[in-house]
Amino acid sequence: MSDDLLVNYERAYGTRVGFGTRPALILIDFVQAYFEPGCDLYAGVEDALASALRVREAATRASIPVILTRVQYHPLALDGGRFFEKARPLRYFLEGSPMGAWPRGLEPRAEELVLSKQYPSAFFGTSLASTLTALGIDSVLLTGLTTSGCVRATCIDAMSHGFRTSVVGDACGDRHPGPHEANLFDMNAKYADVVTEAEAIEFLGSLEAP
Repeated sequence: MSDDLLVNYERAYGTRVGFGTRPALILIDFVQAYFEPGCDLYAGVEDALASALRVREAATRASIPVILTRVQYHPLALDGGRFFEKARPLRYFLEGSPMGAWPRGLEPRAEELVLSKQYPSAFFGTSLASTLTALGIDSVLLTGLTTSGCVRATCIDAMSHGFRTSVVGDACGDRHPGPHEANLFDMNAKYADVVTEAEAIEFLGSLEAP
């Protein structure tokens, strides 16, 4: 990207909205398919998961809600719609597939909410927005897979629902650095603040009870 384009974007979109005061952490679609070398969806995103797990621990210490999402379909894909028709690798997310299992280290905890979805955004066709509103949440921190797909879709919907949105760039991953970096850049310009793992953990640490 040329310096002229960076200056152009900074002038047009250089606003930060901040973290908010009552956040929730969302871990988007960290499932085995992205970590299994023989799977079409393999992305080699172990570093992103490790980062997300560290942010999760900080969120737990701060006693903020933690939500895990996954894509899951009826065994006959009756609820797959056009997304399932278009994206062939979604067959790995039919109910019962081992590729839809949680990777090691991300087993849901009793105090965490697990949300199943059928489309890219964690908000579309789910109770997520109403659940966050009922909990008094004003902001979300997003981590997950993939940056160019479900993370981006969830980011746009989070902003559209009125939540201050932060994307933890270190805790997101994609199959190629090009889409990953381009989508982080675009989300930071228009929809959210893209922050580092260190920034997210520092913020969550400020919420811990003295």
